[in-house]
Amino acid sequence: MPTKPKPSRRKAWLTHGATTLVALVIGAGIGGDGESGGKDDSAAPAPAVTVTETAAAPVEAGEPEPAATVTEKVTVTPKPAKKPGAATTVEGDGQYLVGEDMQAGTYKTAGPDKGSIIENCYWARTKNASGEFDAIIANANLQGQGRVTVNKGEYFETNGCQEWTKVG
Repeated sequence: MPTKPKPSRRKAWLTHGATTLVALVIGAGIGGDGESGGKDDSAAPAPAVTVTETAAAPVEAGEPEPAATVTEKVTVTPKPAKKPGAATTVEGDGQYLVGEDMQAGTYKTAGPDKGSIIENCYWARTKNASGEFDAIIANANLQGQGRVTVNKGEYFETNGCQEWTKVG
């Protein structure tokens, strides 16, 4: 009776390694989105806390313990948390009001979003949110990394760029 040849160890390692690699790539794709979608509610003030402490009055030697006790009521109201300021990073396409949506200063980006169909990073500083051509103060199309300095009261528009991070 003929016997089947035993599979080689090399083939077994390659099969198991390929399966592990595929599982790792699929797992990274499912869990690697990186967006939480949640909001930070840390600016909401904490509720007032009331603590009641009851302490027995001091007893001197030989005296019966008094029936009355001393009660002290303390109410602590925490200071309101600082309201979060404007962001120091800008992520995603859109138009942002400098001083409200983002801080004034110099920002940098690594360039076009690599996931885009057309890799082009456009930015513009504008006087207002009208979208009119004469509102543009400065703009550029980036194929690589870039920097821009924005001032309070201006609008900053970005499209197709990776995250902008404040550097100065």
